[in-house]
Amino acid sequence: MLERLNQLEWMGNPVASWLIALAAALVGFGVASMVLGLLRSHLRHLDERLPEAAARAARPLHVLVRTTRNWVLLLLSLVLAAEFLDLSRRAEAILYNLGFALVGVQVALWINALIELWLTRPSAADGKPRSNPVMIGILRWTAQLFVWTTLVMAMLANAGVDITAFVASLGIGGVAVALALQSLLGDLFSSLSIGLDKPFEVGEFIAFGDDLGTVRHVGIKSTRIDSLRGEQLIIANSKLLEQLVRNYSRMPHRRVVFGFRLPYGATSERVRQVVEAVKEIIRAQHDVRFDRGHQSAFGEYGLEFEFVYYVLASDYTMYMDVQQRINLAIIDLLECLNLDFAVPARHVRAEFDPAQRPRARSETSGRRAATPT
Repeated sequence: MLERLNQLEWMGNPVASWLIALAAALVGFGVASMVLGLLRSHLRHLDERLPEAAARAARPLHVLVRTTRNWVLLLLSLVLAAEFLDLSRRAEAILYNLGFALVGVQVALWINALIELWLTRPSAADGKPRSNPVMIGILRWTAQLFVWTTLVMAMLANAGVDITAFVASLGIGGVAVALALQSLLGDLFSSLSIGLDKPFEVGEFIAFGDDLGTVRHVGIKSTRIDSLRGEQLIIANSKLLEQLVRNYSRMPHRRVVFGFRLPYGATSERVRQVVEAVKEIIRAQHDVRFDRGHQSAFGEYGLEFEFVYYVLASDYTMYMDVQQRINLAIIDLLECLNLDFAVPARHVRAEFDPAQRPRARSETSGRRAATPT
């Protein structure tokens, strides 16, 4: 049987040599997979026993083991097993380039995983994850672009391609691409500005133009905002930064100015009672700091009152609840004092002279009678 397999050839090698190479590749892949599995299991158990500081220091090793791909190990095993075969120089060059590319891909995966670990590492101050997803996304995208571009250039250089002229052509082409993609590059730098300057962050409630909503995602080109109306707004970063953006999530408190009118005819004693009573109503509210309250002006429709207070939170619903309690208490107060709110109204006084109406009729009839027919 072995002699018969030796007599059969494929690509200049006996079938037996091919079988031996395949067996060696499978054995090598099996050993590598077993070692990788043992490392994963050992690191998992070790992570449970180590203290937090030591476990954090061992995380890069976890990342390297976790990002090692089985398909890369299998292909590398096949490439290495090809050493048992007698191949042409062209085939050997192809296998060498393939092996170089596989090793490069695995190294690139390791580097990207370590960069991701570094970007998402917890803060040394409080141990919490760093909360700047915009900058993390930009740095992740830039790092991955650099790593994979470097890998492609190394593969081309290993294959014998003159990358000097290629890099020069990329520089000239980059200028043309930059001119053609001015809008995209503007959004990219606007995204970088959002990440560095932090006018708003993911999860904060903002207003721009006539729209309000919660920021859900800040990307390389656009920002996604969940509007109060229910739809998702997608706006280019450059367009968003051109507008006045109000960040309500960073309000330490909310200043409220409100007023009402009482009709003319209310006595000065009643006015004083209303002002003092409304002040006490505002002071009695929870999470509220009273500022001022006055009978502010003599308006066109009545006596005008103005009151100012601060809600010690930025929540809009809380502000509306406080204002509603104040409004209801003012209504009860005016009912107790037998006062009403002043509403816009105009009084029209008409004067009528009965003697003028018949005279007007007689003059009109006289003019009509004098008109020739």
